[in-house]
Amino acid sequence: MPDALKQSLEKIETAVNVADRIDPAAFWNLRYGNSAFGTPREEFRNHSRGATLPLMNLDCLPIRNDRDFAIAKRRNETKRRHGVLFALAAAFAVAATTGQAKAADDEAFESVRAADTVIARIGYRLATANASLCDSLEPGLGLVLQTPEQYEPGLREEAVHHFHMDGPIGVEAVLPDSPAAAAGIEADDVLVSAGSVRFAPATPDGGATTQGLIRANAALAALPANAPIEIHGRRNGQDYVRTVDPVPACRTRFEMLISNSYTAQSDGEMVQASSRFFQEYPEDQIAALLAHEFAHNILHHRERMEEIGLSFGMLSGFGRNVRYFRETELQADILSVSLLANAGYDPEAIVRFWQKFGPSKASGILLSRSHPAWKDRVATIEKAIADLGQTRPNRPKVLASRDEPLDGNWQALLVRAR
Repeated sequence: MPDALKQSLEKIETAVNVADRIDPAAFWNLRYGNSAFGTPREEFRNHSRGATLPLMNLDCLPIRNDRDFAIAKRRNETKRRHGVLFALAAAFAVAATTGQAKAADDEAFESVRAADTVIARIGYRLATANASLCDSLEPGLGLVLQTPEQYEPGLREEAVHHFHMDGPIGVEAVLPDSPAAAAGIEADDVLVSAGSVRFAPATPDGGATTQGLIRANAALAALPANAPIEIHGRRNGQDYVRTVDPVPACRTRFEMLISNSYTAQSDGEMVQASSRFFQEYPEDQIAALLAHEFAHNILHHRERMEEIGLSFGMLSGFGRNVRYFRETELQADILSVSLLANAGYDPEAIVRFWQKFGPSKASGILLSRSHPAWKDRVATIEKAIADLGQTRPNRPKVLASRDEPLDGNWQALLVRAR
C-alpha cells in the first residue's frame, strides 16, 4: 500500500487507541446514530435480522434469530474500534483536548478520505472489469459519495465546511481515469441531481444516519448502466452541468472498516474489509481478498443459503450446514481467480495471500469445520489458475451455478494439497 495511505490509517488507528482510554460511550453515536450493530458509514445489510457479520476471520454469518442478533450486538458493543467514523470522532476528541482543533480536524477528515478512496478504487476496478459476469449492473461513475447527515450534529458543521458540502450529496473523492473524472467532476463538489434522480435536501437537524446515502446510491444504481447521465452539481457556490458517460459495473459497494482485527465480509450488496489488511498486505493481495468476498455476491450465496434454510452462526460448522458452507467458499475461491485476471491483477496474488495469512490466521477449530483447509483451498485455486486460458473476460463454469440451489457437493470442487 502507498506510504501516504499507511500513514493515514496509522493516524486514525492512533486516534482510536486514544479513544479506547476515554469513555467509549462518548463517541458511539457521533457518526453511527443508534444503529444496533454500529457499522461504519453505511448500514451493512442491517435490515432487522438480515445482516451478515463475521464471528471468525473471513467468515460470513447471516443473523437469523434473536440469539444470533444479541451475540452480534454484544460483540460490536465490545469492539467499538470498528469503523472509520468512530475513529474520526476520536480524532476530534483528541483535537479538543490538545487545543489544536483546526489542524487535527482537517487531518482526520483527509485520513478518512484517503481510506475510503483506496478501497473504492480497487473495488471499481474489479466491478467494471467483471461487468459481463454480473446479472445486476449499475452505472460505473467513479464517485465516492457522502452526506452531511452521516455526521453527528457535533461534527456536522465542521464536516460541511471541510468538504464544502453545501448541498444534499458531497463528492468525497473522484477515482482517477473514471467517467466522473473525464467529465470534470472533482472532490468536494456537491451533487444536486443525476439524470432523473433529484437528491433530497440535507436534513439540518437530527442524529447521524446513513439513510440518505443509502437512498442516493440506490437511486444512482437504478439508472441505466451504459447511458449518458446529466449531472447537475455545484463547486464553490457555482452551479454547473456535466454529462458523464458511465461504464457498466457490477452492483456491489466496497467499504473499509477501520479495525485492528482481520475482518472481511459480504452481504449480497456490499463488500467490507478491515484496515488491518491494508496496513499489512500489498494491493494485489488486498484485491484477492476483496475478489473472494465479491464472488460471494456475484454468486448470490447469501440468498441461496437462506433458500435452503441453513443454520448460521456457531452452527455453521455442524451437521448438514458444513457441506454447504464449504461449497460456497470453494465456489468463491474459484471465481475470484477469474475476477482478478479479468481486472488485470495477477491471480497468483491469491496464493501469496493464503501463504502469508493461512498458517497463523485460518486454522481455528470452528473455521476449519465450516471452511476447507487453507492448503487445500490453495491447491484448488492453483487448479483454477491453470484452467484460466487466455480469453478475457474469463467465465468459469462455477458461474453457471448461481441460479441453481446449492447441492453441498463441495468435494467435487476441491483439489487436495499434496
